[in-house]
Amino acid sequence: MNILNYKIYYFLGIGGIGMSALARYFNHYQKKVSGYDKTSTTLTQELEKEKIACHYSEDVELLKTILSSYKKEEVLVIYTPAVPKQNKEYEYLLENGYSIKKRSEVLGEITKQFKTIAVAGTHGKTTTTTLITHLLKSAGINCFSFMGGISKNYNTNLLLGDSQDKDAFVVVEADEYDRSFLTLHPYIAVITSVDADHLDIYINKNNMHESYKQFSKQVKKEGFLIVKKNVDNELNLSDKRLVYSLNLNTEYCAEGVNIKDAQFVYDVKSPLECVSGVTIGLPGLHNVENSIAAVAVVQQLGLKADQIREALRSFKGVKRRFDYRIKSEDLVFIDDYAHHPEELKAAIGAAKQLYPDKKVTGIFQPHLYSRTKDFADGFAESLDLLDECILLDIYPAREIPIKGVTSQMLLDKMKLGNKHLVKKENLLEFLKNKPLEVLITLGAGDIDALVEPIEKMLSKK
Repeated sequence: MNILNYKIYYFLGIGGIGMSALARYFNHYQKKVSGYDKTSTTLTQELEKEKIACHYSEDVELLKTILSSYKKEEVLVIYTPAVPKQNKEYEYLLENGYSIKKRSEVLGEITKQFKTIAVAGTHGKTTTTTLITHLLKSAGINCFSFMGGISKNYNTNLLLGDSQDKDAFVVVEADEYDRSFLTLHPYIAVITSVDADHLDIYINKNNMHESYKQFSKQVKKEGFLIVKKNVDNELNLSDKRLVYSLNLNTEYCAEGVNIKDAQFVYDVKSPLECVSGVTIGLPGLHNVENSIAAVAVVQQLGLKADQIREALRSFKGVKRRFDYRIKSEDLVFIDDYAHHPEELKAAIGAAKQLYPDKKVTGIFQPHLYSRTKDFADGFAESLDLLDECILLDIYPAREIPIKGVTSQMLLDKMKLGNKHLVKKENLLEFLKNKPLEVLITLGAGDIDALVEPIEKMLSKK
């Protein structure tokens, strides 16, 4: 199947970060692209500016109109499992025999024509994917990239290369949800972490680990598997691999880490070529570790220390990954996508490390009832690291409520005294006269829609 043979590409859930990158990809090749999503967001508004039609209600009549000019065999429907199967448009498309494929299947088809660099892991994959992309682009390497976030260097989640080049690379974020990453057969694979997540799919951690092991076996024989030390230990891998860590005795690691002018400065130890004097402006030691994984990847492709050093210095990060919205002496406002206990711990820990003498207030919107239920104790423990916590109601996404699983339940588990449960619609009023020093918004739901209003309000203070 040539994935570019269709005439129209219709997306169910077009506003998702991975879906929107695919929509942009087909739009680039001058295909007709259209789609549905539940709500209008900054991302869908950007798609509309790029002449990609989006609508925000389940409208079968509108769908019929969109598809009326095309034969069924000319239509490819792409959906994300985040869209419920009860969606009226999905039901119509299924009942009427349209070709329907998951996002992961389509991405898998696209990657077949390139040398694939795939980054998997419960956390760290978006930043690592974007880092690798920036390193390759800065060195003039021909590559495509499907990123799981908006790169601040390029202000997009999709970068395009020359498809006529048989040696072109594609960098992709390999999503473990619904075992999506098993559609990929990479030349280079990275696994950054395997903490339990998506237990609504996997049931338990062992099942999740089996999928990661299968993913590791899909690396091409002539390629490279690059794994973090604790991943190597947990998965008990036997395949040929390169191991990295922050500061353990592994093939790739950091040495002489210190902070200078609010930036990490360190050397990267490597079996190929040490990269000394690395400077990276991303907060948190976890991002130093992500950069080590990126260095390990690009060194297999021939990049030299000077190229790597310069590219890392110019890397601006990813939107919604410890994203500074206000940074002044009196007030700091950071936005972060953290939605797992370990991610919360990393983001809050980074804020505490950078601002040890300031009060850190966190606003957290839990994402999914199932994830909140599975990791309630871990969430409470991570949120207790804050000086003040403001909890919003759970963002349900694709799920229906689970009895007894609420933000109040989470609040009751926390030991922190300074904690509040606030309705989303009341948040701005709640913050209005509150003395703030460091504020961080956390979550993967629709909390991002509050970031700009909060920023505007705080900027007027």
